[in-house]
Amino acid sequence: MQTTITVNGEARALDIDPRVTLLDLLRETLGLPGSKKGCDHGQCGACTVLVNGKRINACLSLAVMHDGDQVITIEGLGTPERLHPLQQAFLTHDAFQCGYCTPGQICSALGLLAEREAGAPPPTDEEIREGMSGNICRCSAYPQIVAAIRDYAEAGK
Repeated sequence: MQTTITVNGEARALDIDPRVTLLDLLRETLGLPGSKKGCDHGQCGACTVLVNGKRINACLSLAVMHDGDQVITIEGLGTPERLHPLQQAFLTHDAFQCGYCTPGQICSALGLLAEREAGAPPPTDEEIREGMSGNICRCSAYPQIVAAIRDYAEAGK
């Protein structure tokens, strides 16, 4: 099927099999390996990306469903020379160990914060934990992840 998806600011006209997931399109077709295939059942959050500003599990979504959509992956947030402020907060707080879940954690956190009403105060630690409950960290870096998200949110980014 002919599909046009804007990925990290670049419009991509694609001819894809309608059975291909968004995750496989990103990783295998477009060469963007940041989003990870963790469970392939939408239970771990390693594949979380932003679609039109909302977080989704890319392993559960067919790519053709996103014709005309804007997709942001971890590769679209910053560069090694100029990190996104939330990426920097993760580094500052050592909010990763193996790093496998980190791209999904960061995309999910950005989606979580975007879901809040304009002018709302930064989320509490409990709200962050609840909002991030769909993202599993097998290394248990949860306290550092919460601290990184809290500091980023409090900075008003």
